[in-house]
Amino acid sequence: MFEAQPALIHGDRGDIPGIFLPRDSGLTRRTPPPLRVSVGATTRAGAESLGVAIGQTITMPKQYVRLAGTRATGRSFDDRMGCAALILALRRLDRAKLKHPVIFVFSVREEIGLEGAAAVARQLGTTVRRVHAIDTFVSADSPLELPNFAVAPLGAGAVARALDNSSITPPAYVDSLAQIARARNIALQIGTTNGGNDGSTFTPYGVVDVAMGWPLRYSHSPAEVIDLRDLVSLADLIRAVAEDW
Repeated sequence: MFEAQPALIHGDRGDIPGIFLPRDSGLTRRTPPPLRVSVGATTRAGAESLGVAIGQTITMPKQYVRLAGTRATGRSFDDRMGCAALILALRRLDRAKLKHPVIFVFSVREEIGLEGAAAVARQLGTTVRRVHAIDTFVSADSPLELPNFAVAPLGAGAVARALDNSSITPPAYVDSLAQIARARNIALQIGTTNGGNDGSTFTPYGVVDVAMGWPLRYSHSPAEVIDLRDLVSLADLIRAVAEDW
């Protein structure tokens, strides 16, 4: 994910731009050669004149960039988009309409084993009626992917994650979620995808996991692409679930 991507060397006089060089690793079956960064210099003296020195740290810049229309690109939209949708829903939530307690959770350490969500599941256990994991829907909306699985076009609204590698949403709950979306005129897609979701940590306690998300193109890459209309749809759906369901 780093090769041929921008790099920043953090020097004493400020950041020095560079690029992660592609490695000749196409045919190797062993660990690929070390990652290298070029700053455009051809000699050690030239690199040092730019401020490069031994021991400096290197990172890849993470920058949110607006594209045409409502599209945007950047890194780590999974799950910055989910966090943004929860915050937007909280801002607009009408607490007078809540018929039961609603808990918003921002959990951590998902990619290394759903550890944050698992801690919450152990604490709440069987006291929860439903859980709604708010996560990425890894979409096949890409020119190079086959459109026979995980199709959820960008800009067509939030997605009900009816099935993934970690959980299955009962069809009656998918239908109920779709009915809530229609009642509020919220754009909603229904799809299946790979990967897992935090809500699956609740299912051993008998809790129904009704995962919801938003379509993401080029998932887990430095050039992820989103459509901001899907963010609005997801935030509206979260609010509707809290107030109406």
